[in-house]
Amino acid sequence: MKLLLDTHTFIWWDSDPSKLSQRALELLTDKDNLRLLSVVSLWEIQIKHQLGKLTLNKTLGEIVALQQNNSIEILPITAAHVLALDGLSMYHKDPFDRLLIAQANLERAILISCDSIFANYSVQVEW
Repeated sequence: MKLLLDTHTFIWWDSDPSKLSQRALELLTDKDNLRLLSVVSLWEIQIKHQLGKLTLNKTLGEIVALQQNNSIEILPITAAHVLALDGLSMYHKDPFDRLLIAQANLERAILISCDSIFANYSVQVEW
């Protein structure tokens, strides 16, 4: 299975896995699943950290390197991902989350998130 981690999922998996649902934890720890982290999530984390809205226990670079050792692959943002936003309704106002939805759909990935607004979209979500 191909999994795309929502930003909060990535942060919790790194710093406080007890916040993850049992299902999310099972999917993330299954070695047969491909785990993807979007550049959009890295961007969101960096912005929130610089604004003082998010405290990290290590630098973002250290967290990413550690998680890449745990088989997380970085998903770049492509023009196709951005152009796919054109077909999305504006239920979700967060541009980071909207791009994650577009990426999950185009990459045929399951979005791992507890964000209830994602239910308004035709994207596969697990939590």
